[in-house]
Amino acid sequence: MDPAFTLLTLGLLAAATAAMSLRHLVACALCLVAVFLAGAGLFLHLGAEFLAFAQVLVYVGAISILIVFALLLTRTRGAESAPLCARPRGWGLAVAGGVTGLLLAAVGTARLPAGAAPPRPAVPVRELGLELMSRQVPALLVVGLLLTAALIGAVVLALREPPAGGEKEPPA
Repeated sequence: MDPAFTLLTLGLLAAATAAMSLRHLVACALCLVAVFLAGAGLFLHLGAEFLAFAQVLVYVGAISILIVFALLLTRTRGAESAPLCARPRGWGLAVAGGVTGLLLAAVGTARLPAGAAPPRPAVPVRELGLELMSRQVPALLVVGLLLTAALIGAVVLALREPPAGGEKEPPA
């Protein structure tokens, strides 16, 4: 097996394990960024350049930053957060075992031609990029608008002030 592929896979698994087991949400979110980067590295190594660059732009550049900002802006100052490892582990281990079994069964039954190189894509990455930046600009703008609205919503939730005069807020 290729050493670069092995290193990227081990890095992805280590970052995913850290994201699931750390106690602080911000550290978990940053480990998720490492998972996205390792996934993009795997895509790049496997020859899917456009998918790797889209992964970096969309997930690392937008989604993960949105998650980190939302976490930082919506945290209350005095409240202690419950540790993430307080959840029942039995269900998680059962689901993880089931998914692992399904993946191993799928990989074990896959039949690939021996020695055959994967076919070259019919449309090169350059043409995909030109299409994305010419006719698909409205879709990109809508995605940017949705991400901006989500971030503004997180800011509004974080800046909600208690009512003046010591009155309690009515229950929601």
